[in-house]
Amino acid sequence: MSTHAPRRTVDVIDRRVGLLFGLFLLLLACALVRAFYLGTFKSDSLRAAAAVEHVNTVTIPAPRGEVTDRNGVALALSESVDSVIADPLLITHPDHVAAVLAPLLGETTQQVLPGLTKHGTGYVVLNNQIPAATAAELMKKVENLGINGITDAASEHRVYPRDAEAAQVLGWVGSSGGVWGVEEQFNHMLQGTAGTRQVVNDALGQAIQVNTKKAMVPGAALQLTLSAPLQAEVEHVLAGVGAEFKPEGATAIVTDPQTDQILALANWPSLNANDVTSSDLKPVDGHVAAAEDQAVDYSYEPGSTFKAITVAGALQDGVVTPSTPISVPSELQEDGHTITDAEPHPNETLSVAQILKVSSNIGADEIGQRLGADRFSGWVSRFGFGKPTGVALPGEQSGIVRPLSQYYGFSMFNLPFGQGESVTPIQMVQAYDAIADGGVLRTPQIVESVGGKSVAEPKGKRIISTAVAGELRNMLKGVFADGGTASGAAIPGFDLAGKTGTAEVAVNGKYSNSEFVASFIGMVPASNPKLVVAVVVNDPTNGTIYGGSVAAPAFQKIVGWAVPYFGINPCPSPSGGCGQAPVTSTP
Repeated sequence: MSTHAPRRTVDVIDRRVGLLFGLFLLLLACALVRAFYLGTFKSDSLRAAAAVEHVNTVTIPAPRGEVTDRNGVALALSESVDSVIADPLLITHPDHVAAVLAPLLGETTQQVLPGLTKHGTGYVVLNNQIPAATAAELMKKVENLGINGITDAASEHRVYPRDAEAAQVLGWVGSSGGVWGVEEQFNHMLQGTAGTRQVVNDALGQAIQVNTKKAMVPGAALQLTLSAPLQAEVEHVLAGVGAEFKPEGATAIVTDPQTDQILALANWPSLNANDVTSSDLKPVDGHVAAAEDQAVDYSYEPGSTFKAITVAGALQDGVVTPSTPISVPSELQEDGHTITDAEPHPNETLSVAQILKVSSNIGADEIGQRLGADRFSGWVSRFGFGKPTGVALPGEQSGIVRPLSQYYGFSMFNLPFGQGESVTPIQMVQAYDAIADGGVLRTPQIVESVGGKSVAEPKGKRIISTAVAGELRNMLKGVFADGGTASGAAIPGFDLAGKTGTAEVAVNGKYSNSEFVASFIGMVPASNPKLVVAVVVNDPTNGTIYGGSVAAPAFQKIVGWAVPYFGINPCPSPSGGCGQAPVTSTP
């Protein structure tokens, strides 16, 4: 029996143990090398990966500032909503997921399904206006069913509680912020600053720590000078103008001339700011009527409303007085042009006051001739024409005013009665506000306060004397008297002053005999105006085209409602002369 067999067996076992021990040492060395590599060369990327896995950065949207009227009535506000987002790459059963989500999204399965199968986009927003409570319910259901690839994100939805009211003034909010109106003009103040916070989750995805990295700053509140009840009434009146005369567009402005605050600013056609896509935004003649704030970005030839500017300059320069007799021929021939008045008449003599009352083009030209081109041009500039008023609304136009160096032979025979220059409705209101407020020109105001801080009233500058302004207002009262161009718009018991305008529209370099702008600007009470109201109607097409019959009745309706609403005495003169007792109206 051999004694070497056990020995060989022991040797084999020892060699095997040695090999295993060596293998273990090699694996340990590899592990140490791997640990060293990960800890030294890959530490940054691993730390970032861990952060992605356990730390989420959450954006805290800033609530957009509320917009209100002068009395705090909400005109624009924001509601908290959520966006529901899908990552199609993580969704394994899109048909099933679509069936689950559709009822909560208020959509059909067929509407939801395309977003769940749209690969290659990273993520798809299924709906970005889901109420927060509905979104929470949806996410809970998604979690309970184990559905992957569906997340939500907090956001805001802009709401306009009064729908189309003042829509062109307010504008609306798009994906990049405010669009049109004060939403655009004051976007940097209204939008605020979004904040961020980091949420640290445990292995089960439960939040264990929340750190604010950047504080959220809410948007500033914006209080406008508008009066919501008056705005609603003016919108109603303007809608009636649109329905009756079917114009291309129309605008109406109501101001307090003593502060130049805009109390109402309406446009027709209307625009629903809550559903902009449903409104008619088709461009007409290069502009979008429904979205356009015609008060500031519509330029037109003012026609006879401009005669008040010609007369104001002549009065201030001492060229005429209200009773100065002016020879008014039946027509004027100048530079190949024939100038006539709206109503044929023989050669006659009219006072300056009568020229305004009957709105004589020839009479305005005769006054312009006495004033002269140099002084006339100076008064056009002094009343603010040819440059923006500076009202805090986007898109304001400057109008077009011919500089004195470009006057030619016929200039002083069409400019004095408002032909050959273009203005905006807000420029005309600014000028008539100055006449109403004793001769001081100010920038119209649309904003009362920002972030609770009142906006300073503009200082203004005197352009005509208090006496001249009073004389002019007294003459403009004649427009409502028998034989005046707006006698049909008079209100018994109301001390009114104003001016009609009917202007031909220039088409392809020639004045049209079928397109007109009808306008009226007036004030109440004439002796100490508290309201100035302007109505401008672009191209009325249904019947009459005159300012006295198209725009003046709208002025009458607005004033008839606003005077009792604001508690204004329409006839403060102790000597009377305002006709019958004031009419009453329920606000």
